[in-house]
Amino acid sequence: MTPPTVTPSHVRTALLLREEIALLDVRHEAAFATGHPLFAANMAAERILLEAEARLPRKDVPIVLYDTGEGVVAVGAERLAALGYTDVRRLDGGLLSWREAGYELFQDVNSYAKAFGELVESRRHTPSLPADEVASLIANKANIAILDVRRFDEYTTMNIPGSVSVPGAELVLRAGRVAPDPGTTIIVNCAGRTRSIIGTQSLINAGVANKAVALRNGTIGWTLANRNLEHGANRRGGVGLSEGAKAKARDVAYRAGVRHVGAEEAAALQVQSGRTLYRFDVRDAEEFAAGHIAGFRHYPGGQLVQEIDMAAPVRGARILLTDNMGVRADMTASWLAQMGFETCVLDGGYDGALETGPTTKVLPKPDPSHRYRRPYEGTDVDPRAMQAYLDWEYGLVEQLRRDGTHGFFVI
Repeated sequence: MTPPTVTPSHVRTALLLREEIALLDVRHEAAFATGHPLFAANMAAERILLEAEARLPRKDVPIVLYDTGEGVVAVGAERLAALGYTDVRRLDGGLLSWREAGYELFQDVNSYAKAFGELVESRRHTPSLPADEVASLIANKANIAILDVRRFDEYTTMNIPGSVSVPGAELVLRAGRVAPDPGTTIIVNCAGRTRSIIGTQSLINAGVANKAVALRNGTIGWTLANRNLEHGANRRGGVGLSEGAKAKARDVAYRAGVRHVGAEEAAALQVQSGRTLYRFDVRDAEEFAAGHIAGFRHYPGGQLVQEIDMAAPVRGARILLTDNMGVRADMTASWLAQMGFETCVLDGGYDGALETGPTTKVLPKPDPSHRYRRPYEGTDVDPRAMQAYLDWEYGLVEQLRRDGTHGFFVI
């Protein structure tokens, strides 16, 4: 099947006008990571039958496919047609034509979330400390709490000694329990930069009394400073709100342009057939399994911000979040709104019948040879690859400026 073509300038115009469009790179992830448009999402042709209906909920959404001449666009178009998608086109000339038009190519995965994180640090001057200074604070038993905002499985693989796992959107919800003394300095870390920047700035935006700083460059920076990591830790932060945090989180969401809707308004959003609506429950997996509102997919808030291209590949779509405590949904929504999504938070909904059961169905993992190996995962990464990754991140703000399509703002 050979779908009709669309020019790179048409795609770029749609992105600038915030029209709905899913720009899909149908190569394998490892190839995608070598270079792609800012708002492209990876969906390898061989995985379309597994992934498309979850990631592209509206069957008539405009979809544009591209490769670099491998011939997989035709395969992808056939598979999308078999699933009932009706508006599938191919990028005329493929990725080469995008480059020849003078448009930017971004490396790595989750690129626009990472670029957004760098923009936040640049605009808000998010404070951070280098690894050696944090190591000195640990050695001197300073009044600090190190909060690791990665997924729990990443944390258990390797972590900063003494740190506690508090994944992403849980920070504002749990800071009051992990660091009840307002004199405690909270140090936020991830593997590299993005999640620690967003996490630290979340605490600052929400007005948490504690001083909050990021561990500069995360576990990568720690490793490059020849510091030892801990392995197999299982410390988790408990729930405990700082004074006024719930109201402050709601105010942060309001300042970012997030709307709060009730059940009636949420139902109206759902039946608007001309718009894509993503619905995510941003709580942790155990809470979701214990009882969740029907129709909402599980996606922890911190990971949702980092992996928004994977979770919601339709640029210009609407996003509706839910969380029985409100704080996580508000903080997550505040970031997604700043990234250019029309974002809403559902008020209530947990006093009726809830579905129970495990989290969203886990898809089979791709062939390891097709997967991009992140320079911040595992314990055997070449230091040169780590440093090259950091150097790339440092350049993202300037690349955003050259690209000109992002539409991000920072409150």
